[in-house]
Amino acid sequence: MKARVAANLIVGRDGSTSLGGSSAGLSFPADRLRFHQLRQEFGAILIGGNTARHEPYEKTPVPLVVLTHGSLPTRLEGNQSAVAWDLPLASAVERATTEFGDLLFESGPTLLEQAIAEGLIQELFLTISEKVGGEGGIHLQDLTLGALEISKVAVAGGQFLHYRLAPSRE
Repeated sequence: MKARVAANLIVGRDGSTSLGGSSAGLSFPADRLRFHQLRQEFGAILIGGNTARHEPYEKTPVPLVVLTHGSLPTRLEGNQSAVAWDLPLASAVERATTEFGDLLFESGPTLLEQAIAEGLIQELFLTISEKVGGEGGIHLQDLTLGALEISKVAVAGGQFLHYRLAPSRE
């Protein structure tokens, strides 16, 4: 059976991808709960170097794969589950699913958009926060183009969407 590869992303209502320098600034209690529940379904987490430098990944419940051209950022050196890989994205996904099984992307928008374009992501868990005015930005219509909406749930602080993604868009 092929490993499950999914992504989890939070954005502001205006498409911002961080607030105060981190995606945690967009989060709210129901999102944090969903975030931790999702992590329990996967054998590893994959992030990029930029996410590793700006987000709190000092401790993770499963192995953490950091795609980077260098070593782990200093802030992650205490995470015994973290590894730095300098591999092309598709190779990293193949290696991670072989070594750890189901894989959850918690990367930023650039790496996530690349993974979706290459057909590497099967599912997208998207949280839309009610917050606005953050940094970065992503066009949700582009991110979910051709995707099948599985569910949409309004919660205090925002909404949760779950999509099944189409194979490669390239």
